[in-house]
Amino acid sequence: MTDHSEPTATPDADEPTGRIVLLTTSHRVAPGVLSWPAWQTLHAADRVLCADPGHPQLPYLREAGIEVAFESPDAHALVEACAGGRTVVVLPGGEGDQRLTDGLARLAGSGRVSMPDLELLPGSYDLPGARLLDLVQVMDRVRRECPWTSGQTHRGLAKYAIEEAYELVEAIEDGDREELREELGDVLLQVVFHARIAEEAGGDGGDGEDDEGADEAFSIDDVAGALVTKLIHRHPHVFGDAKAETPEDVSAHWQRTKAVEKRRASVTDGIPVGQPGLALAAKLAGRARTGGVAVELPRGEGIGYELLELAARAEAAGIDPETALRAAARAYRDAIRAAEGLAEPGE
Repeated sequence: MTDHSEPTATPDADEPTGRIVLLTTSHRVAPGVLSWPAWQTLHAADRVLCADPGHPQLPYLREAGIEVAFESPDAHALVEACAGGRTVVVLPGGEGDQRLTDGLARLAGSGRVSMPDLELLPGSYDLPGARLLDLVQVMDRVRRECPWTSGQTHRGLAKYAIEEAYELVEAIEDGDREELREELGDVLLQVVFHARIAEEAGGDGGDGEDDEGADEAFSIDDVAGALVTKLIHRHPHVFGDAKAETPEDVSAHWQRTKAVEKRRASVTDGIPVGQPGLALAAKLAGRARTGGVAVELPRGEGIGYELLELAARAEAAGIDPETALRAAARAYRDAIRAAEGLAEPGE
């Protein structure tokens, strides 16, 4: 249809102008799950229009006894359809209907048309975290259709997880909120990427390695579900009747619960020895302290034993030695650049 600047006849001033309702829905909410005001409006409407015969809401509207006309009216025709006080509900497609809304705006702005009441009625709402569903869908398509992404494996991606984690730490230390948001997204991508690979047969992503349990595929929902269960189980002071008055109480309970869950013979079990040396030393010292293991630091010659003692002292004082050393190193870097007559990075 051709959009006109105004209807051919201006309704009488005393005639009810009716109502146009644009009913929007979220593709992240299951079709048919609509708000009560949306159902009330649909049932009471004089006409319900939809340009898309494949709109996901249509089967549920039919079940509810709501008749839908497959029309794509322009602004002129829609205003006329409301004459006499009628209510017309329009179901836009997923991308909306820019042509219609622009046409209604022009008519309303002309000042020469008695416009119906215009209402934007959300029929369903996104809950917090809804965009994660989009991320899962996009990752699935990229995995299937991108030549590089489709060939990646868990082992091949491992280095990127480390790189992204360090970039996240740098963004935190820089205090750059925009960079922090981006780097959090990059870390999240690694999680979703690995989970998508794990959905496929041969759980290591086709890298040729026959690992035990390689056929046990799992999805991002399994990852999230296990994490939810873990968080609830390890926070009985939040989700149960247990009491925790201080952060130390929480930490002690967390460690006890982990020991039971993992059935570890040693407090050192589960500590990755491949992490940076200062962080490893501090983690070992922390596990021994919180686990009540009375053990003296090993003594020996060389800088390694001196660093071990410094790391243990820092941990006991509540200081992360890795973070402290990075802060000192960054100050050292800035001093070097100043000596070279250069500005600090980022300036």
